[in-house]
Amino acid sequence: MVEGKQHKLYSQYLCLLGKLFLDHKTLCFDVDPFQFFILTENNSRYNTKNIVGYFCREKSMNEDINLACIMVLPPYQRRGYGKFMICFSYFMSGQIDNRMCTPERPLSNMGALSYMSFWKDKIFDSLRTNKQFRKAHFDVSIREIGEYANIQLDDILLTLQSQDMIKYWKGTYLVKNVSQRFLDTYFRQKKRKEEQLIKDGVGLQLKFDPKYVIKAKMSLMKASKPKEVGAKKQREAQ
Repeated sequence: MVEGKQHKLYSQYLCLLGKLFLDHKTLCFDVDPFQFFILTENNSRYNTKNIVGYFCREKSMNEDINLACIMVLPPYQRRGYGKFMICFSYFMSGQIDNRMCTPERPLSNMGALSYMSFWKDKIFDSLRTNKQFRKAHFDVSIREIGEYANIQLDDILLTLQSQDMIKYWKGTYLVKNVSQRFLDTYFRQKKRKEEQLIKDGVGLQLKFDPKYVIKAKMSLMKASKPKEVGAKKQREAQ
């Protein structure tokens, strides 16, 4: 993770790199409020780490935006890296910061496809694994899903509408046309497809360990705390 304020030139170069592949990107020089998360791939042949892509988010927690920009370099696209970074950003904002979040708009065409795929997987996984949802026979509101999956309600509604899986009843949007059998079949087919992509050398099996993310977050908080305390004492002395 790179702090834009502390490593301004490096962060600006990242933004300029992203602008080559993202027509709508405007952030280039005002990098101070942002944190940049850079994904690299180990190159064992040359013992180097190659940049695959990055995403950035604003440090302010006042808004429910968990990602300001995401970019995967063309040679590494369609290999699961974009979805991996999206998953990481939702873990940071959801399970650590406990917020229902959404990415900043507009999204690129490829970004929109990646997010729609991620939202669908996350929503379906919530319906499949949450015992309370299963007991309700999938008569579940989008707010319940949002609170469980940390996805903003508009994104859930958009995803379920695209699958014709939403109904409006007594002032509430509910999930429809879903069963345990449907969900099991969906994830079984998804797993077979991923295994085939890995076998063909196109896809990658990407996972991250949440405990290391939490440790990194705590380390960052501890590192920033002494500076804040020192600044406070200096202001009081003045």
